[in-house]
Amino acid sequence: MIRSRQTLFLISSAALFFAGIILLSYKTYDWALLPLLGLFILFHSTKKNRSVISLFLFFLLGLLLFQFANGWIGEWDVSKETKILLNRSSLLLILMGLVVSHLLSKEKIVLFTQFPNWKKRVSMPSHTISLPLFLLIGLVGSSTIFIPLIWFSGISELKSLFLFAIGFTILNATLEELIWRGVMLSSLKRNVSVLYAITVTSLGFGLLHLSIGIPLHLSLLFSFGGLFYSIVVLKTDSIYPSIVFHMVMNMGMVMNGWIN
Repeated sequence: MIRSRQTLFLISSAALFFAGIILLSYKTYDWALLPLLGLFILFHSTKKNRSVISLFLFFLLGLLLFQFANGWIGEWDVSKETKILLNRSSLLLILMGLVVSHLLSKEKIVLFTQFPNWKKRVSMPSHTISLPLFLLIGLVGSSTIFIPLIWFSGISELKSLFLFAIGFTILNATLEELIWRGVMLSSLKRNVSVLYAITVTSLGFGLLHLSIGIPLHLSLLFSFGGLFYSIVVLKTDSIYPSIVFHMVMNMGMVMNGWIN
């Protein structure tokens, strides 16, 4: 009975978290107060898993500041590329919210910042493979994002995109991985189950793309990317491979003209 109640509590918390991301992404701020209020009530209704609720609450507060900041940036008389880079830099506001949550909960922030053990073997469903081979497969898979460029004829246009692509890739991939696979995944994994941590961070990662205008169905597809990055981090005990894979994907998306 206690276990089922705890499961319902965690599912309800995640549902409110997802609702908050969706409503804030669509800038329906009045309605977004409801999931924030719900999480606040859950925080005060139990002593167990308060750190999880705190994490969700301060993430959403950071997202609220992120949306306000980008509304302000949108009024600036600067280039579209500059606005996009400033938008990605504003992810620091969400990261700061998570840091505040950890400080209030008196929990250590773990970011999986150790380098991979290259001698490690990665467990698969029916066998194991060496870590370098595992990462090579992941890198090859991520690099397929560049295949459409084979049919792209505007070489001069590609060159002009390159510098923007580098800036976007470094900012976006690094900050998103620190938020989702660094702070969120490590904290949830420490306090609840690994399955819960992977599910929440993967789906939340996908839904956050609503805030940059990605349609809901595509944002949900991005959740599979979040799942892949989570698996990479947990298999390697390091965030660096997932940042590299994320950078490869982002670079391909910009060069293909999917980020503009």
